[in-house]
Amino acid sequence: MTRGETDIPVVVTGRRRLAPTIDEFTLAAAHGGALPAFEAGAHIDVETPGGHRRSYSLCAPTAARPRAYTIAVDRRADGEGGSVSMHDRAATGSPVRISSPSTGFDLHPTTRRAVLIAGGVGITAVRGMRRDLQEAGVASTLVYLVRDRSAAAYLDELNAPDVVVHATREHDGRRFDLWPLLADPTDSEVYCCGPAPLMRTVRAMTMHWRPARLHFEDFVGVSAVDPFAQPFTAVWQPTGERVSVGSDHSLLDRLTENGIAVPSSCRSGTCGTCRVRLISGTAQHRDIVLENHERSVQLITCVSRGEGEICIGPA
Repeated sequence: MTRGETDIPVVVTGRRRLAPTIDEFTLAAAHGGALPAFEAGAHIDVETPGGHRRSYSLCAPTAARPRAYTIAVDRRADGEGGSVSMHDRAATGSPVRISSPSTGFDLHPTTRRAVLIAGGVGITAVRGMRRDLQEAGVASTLVYLVRDRSAAAYLDELNAPDVVVHATREHDGRRFDLWPLLADPTDSEVYCCGPAPLMRTVRAMTMHWRPARLHFEDFVGVSAVDPFAQPFTAVWQPTGERVSVGSDHSLLDRLTENGIAVPSSCRSGTCGTCRVRLISGTAQHRDIVLENHERSVQLITCVSRGEGEICIGPA
């Protein structure tokens, strides 16, 4: 099955409220039996009852033969409808289709201390990682950053000495100071999942770290356009057409404007529908879809960019 396809039929077998806008869904195979194995930090693509394809982290530690998957969905009324569809129409007994698990945000085997940083609903990806680290006897510190405790998921299981929960409303809007945790990169690994501003902050604070020890997952998707975006050129291999992509455009938009049809759906780097083949050149991958081994040969056009000139073709 190609990543992004939702070919596994499952049934919602459980649902519970974690926070005012966050519900946890338990998904079991429609015909019984085990589901594909996964590692902590993995995500699945879900075809919601409204027909949207969205990626959700699995909220559990590594499992070789799981009987069910657990995801948590934050109802975003300002989104494109996927989370609203799950909240409003996915009841116990509802059929849903999903993909096999995938991850580019996995734990790296090490005895080094792990610094886990979760922002908002990003706790879902980090929750299973913390349990895996505990079972492996690896020390970790979890920093869970939220606006309000009442809107936070899984707080009841995070009352522990190795966990810091910082709610900005309890601190007059002041943000948590991450620098003491990130100043010394000597013997640690960083795993960060959350909204774009948090990711940018952590990246800025860890510029002196070895890149191999930094691991990021943008849970809510990203944009191809930001203050750091640079223009580049994409050559469409089947025709040789050169497509200029400005700093204020996505590759997908420019391909479409030039009459090159590429299927698309989420436009946030979370579903994989708009993938193309990367034939040559250097890509700036911003998606949460591609596996590490796929990144040298594929590119997600709605969010990822190129450096200088790249050559691409149909996937």
